[in-house]
Amino acid sequence: MRLVRELDRGVWNGFVIGHPDGNIFHTPDMFEVFLKAKGHVPSLWAALGKDGEVLALLLPVRIMLLGGFLQPLTTRAVVYGSVLHHPSPEGQEALASLLRLYNQEMRSRLLFTELRNLSDMSDCGGILQDSGFTYEEHLNFLIDLRQSPQEIWQGIRSNARRNVQKAIKSGVIVEEIEDVRGVSAAYTILRAVYRRLRVPLPDGSLFQSAYEALQPRGMLRLLKARVNGDDIGVLTLLLYKGVVLYWYTGTLSEYWQYRPSDLLVWHALEWGSRNGFHTFDFGGGGRPDEEYGVRDFKAKFGGRLVNFGRNKSVHAPTRLRVSEGGYQLVRRFL
Repeated sequence: MRLVRELDRGVWNGFVIGHPDGNIFHTPDMFEVFLKAKGHVPSLWAALGKDGEVLALLLPVRIMLLGGFLQPLTTRAVVYGSVLHHPSPEGQEALASLLRLYNQEMRSRLLFTELRNLSDMSDCGGILQDSGFTYEEHLNFLIDLRQSPQEIWQGIRSNARRNVQKAIKSGVIVEEIEDVRGVSAAYTILRAVYRRLRVPLPDGSLFQSAYEALQPRGMLRLLKARVNGDDIGVLTLLLYKGVVLYWYTGTLSEYWQYRPSDLLVWHALEWGSRNGFHTFDFGGGGRPDEEYGVRDFKAKFGGRLVNFGRNKSVHAPTRLRVSEGGYQLVRRFL
């Protein structure tokens, strides 16, 4: 077994495509997106077998919320899509070795590393726990797009159907963004929404990079809602291996009465069903023990409630406590 920090693109792609749990965040394409995004530093950790085959893959993205003297208090790593390993004893051993090395390297260098699971990770739950990655419950909704649009529509709650119909009657239309200027305009909407919520939003370079790297490969779809000639809402979708993944979204508060958010989701569901996708992944629904308005919104569209959870390894406990105490103060200036 060899532990490496880089991979041949073809070998990398082949492993992800061939793995049943391989998702868009495991791809070299998404790695390229993060590589060009300000405030994001992706890295690759892989374990190879004796014949050079990939046995385990870890793709943490170091995210810096603030720079300067506050950087040590605001830098964490997120493993979008979680880890990936060959479904064999050798693959599990490789994953354990990889996580052990990673934790040794990251000791005190980051606040924590979080694995965001997009599939059932119970087969390696013991390995994650033994490697210092504590399990935390986290919900999500998955919608079966193999149904017809009519069947999906019937599975949507009546209040969401009414909102979609109201949006259409009010003249709201959904269009695809197909140029760089549209990406910039979409980011302006997202920035206004996130500023209102006082939640950090990645730099615009993330979305420009995603458009440049993914859109030509059919891995990204950017939607905007318009009414009376004004752009009022945005929805970004990641596309890979039959899955439509709900990514960043936002609606301008002064246009809420038009219900563009409901129409954007319905458009994505209908489009996915008609274009051969099998799953709509809502990208997360929060912790089950906390009230979460976003989860209530997503629940209206039916689907299967799952709890794949997340796993977190804390590398700098003292700094993390300080950071969590200061985060609410920082939000006031976002």
